[in-house]
This record gives sequence, structure tokens and C-alpha cells, in this order.
Amino acid sequence: MQWPRPPGARAPAPETRDAMLRFLFRRSLGAVVILVLISAITFFLFFALPADPVRLACGKNCDPASLALINENLGLDKLIPFQYWEFMVGIVAGRDFPVGHCDAPCFGYSFVNQEPVWLTIVDRFPTTLSLALGAAVVFLVVGVGIGMIAAWRRGTWVDKLFSSLSLLGQSLQVYFVGVLCLAWFVSELSIMEQQAYHPITENPARWFSGMLLPWLVLSLIFIANYSRMTRSQLVEQLHEDHVRTARAKSLSGRAVFFRYAWRGAIAPIFGMDLGSLLGGAMITEYTFTLHGVGRLAVDSVRLTYLPMLMGVMLISSAAIVVFTIVVDALYAVIDPRVRLA
Repeated sequence: MQWPRPPGARAPAPETRDAMLRFLFRRSLGAVVILVLISAITFFLFFALPADPVRLACGKNCDPASLALINENLGLDKLIPFQYWEFMVGIVAGRDFPVGHCDAPCFGYSFVNQEPVWLTIVDRFPTTLSLALGAAVVFLVVGVGIGMIAAWRRGTWVDKLFSSLSLLGQSLQVYFVGVLCLAWFVSELSIMEQQAYHPITENPARWFSGMLLPWLVLSLIFIANYSRMTRSQLVEQLHEDHVRTARAKSLSGRAVFFRYAWRGAIAPIFGMDLGSLLGGAMITEYTFTLHGVGRLAVDSVRLTYLPMLMGVMLISSAAIVVFTIVVDALYAVIDPRVRLA
């Protein structure tokens, strides 16, 4: 039985749905190709480094027998193309190591704690997710709010004040502001406790207090960028023909601003750069000694740790690619002027 549509409701056009499916299919194939290229470049560049990862894993007092055992356990005693093939197969179907079986998705075994790399990343992921999502909420609410006020009051002292503060915020860096905030609010004034991650399921209050300062520091630069972008987008929209038509119909200034100008400017505003956010989260985690995926990536580079480096690289790249596809698809939903073709 097919229910009648409510009066005035329109069904999505079949050609629109087909275009969306074709778009998602094309972008998904492109995402797979990009991830394979990233994995290949990272994997083969790793072996071009002068450092020996096996000797780093073995430590200072290492004998030839221990080196041979680590080589066998990590699978580094085989040809490099064969190692890469086994690595890619392990992501899809799992992999067997002398130390045990690694279920898919398998990015290798950790020579530090003798656990699969995937489990280590999953254990660190809630910290990075809490940091990134919390900072995103802060800079979207504050940055977009400041940009809206500046656009609404453009040309006044309020607009000039917010524009000056945005320029100041863009010139600051996370590692500099983070150290200052730790020195002032934690050490000198003792207003906040030492920042640390506590699971939200165990104690929401400690989770919030432990992440508040990293949220504010990470969102500072993004607030400056989003306030300027929001202002410029809204000012541009206020000069569009459809906004002038709305004014000609004697609509109030508030209705014109929110119902017409805001809708046209919202798509570019909320298409945030996930790559920059993850990069900022990496520096923030290291500044505040938070044990997340970002700090794990830095330690992997410092220790020349291929399995962990590959896992972090591919998961971060996949998140960025998927988020980009979703944002591009939402552009066509929010703004009818955007064409998927």
C-alpha cells in the first residue's frame, strides 16, 4: 500500500537520486585509489630511511639472534614488495605472525607491547575523538557566531574589533598558546587541574574538565578562520540578487539575513578542513600530554615504527577522504546551485 503524499510535498527527482549514487560511486572508487597510493608511498619511503627499525626495536644490548627473531616476527626478512602485499592482504583478510594471529583489519603487531596495532589505535582513538569533536563544537559556535555579528554590524566598531581579533588569533600557534595556558591556569593560578583524558562513560564531569583547556587552545586558530570566512560569505550573500528581491518584498532585515543570506552561506562555512583539525589535534595532544592517536603518530615517526605509522596514516587518510565526500554531497543538498556533475 502506497500512502498519499501530504499536500505540497514533492518526491525526490529520480535523476537527482541517480546523480547522487553516481557521484558517491565515483568518489568511493577514487578514495580507494588514493588510500592505496598513500599506503604504497609511505611503505616504500619508510625503507629509504637510514635508520634500522629492527635495531631500534631490539634496543642497545642486542645480539644477532635477537635481531633475527625480531626480523622474523615483524616479517621484515622478506622482499619489500612481498612485505607490502602481505600488509595490504592483512588489512582485508587478517594475517598470521609467529607471535599469533592478527584479525582484520590487521596493520601489524606492535614490538613494544606485543599487541595488534589496530587495538592500540582503537584504545587511543576516544581521546582524539573527544578532542576533535569538542574543539569543533567550540570553534563552530563561537567562530560562526562572531562572523554573523560582524556581518550584521559590518562597517561599525564591532566589525572592526572582531576583524582585528581574528587577525590576532590567526597569528598564534597551538604549541605557544598551550604552554602559556598550562603555565597560567594550571601552575600559577591553579584554576584548572592538570589536563588529562577521562572516559566520558566513567565520569562526565572529569571528562569535561580534563578536556576544556585543550578544546579552547585547539579551537583558537579555527575561531579566527571561521569568523572571517563567515563574515565574508554573509557579506557576499547580502549582495546577491535573491537577497535584494527579498528586501524588495518588504521583508524585515532579520528575515532577509537568516532566511536568505544565511542559507546561501552555510555550505562553505560548515565544510571544515578535517586534515587541519587532525593536525592541530596532534600538536595539542603533544602539548598537553594527551595519549591520543596524534601523539601516537608523532612517537611512531620518532621511533621509525612502520606498523603503527602505517595504521595511523591510513586511518587518518580514510577519515579525511570520507569526510570530504560527505561534505561535497551535502553541498548539493544544502545549496541547489551546486551540481554533482
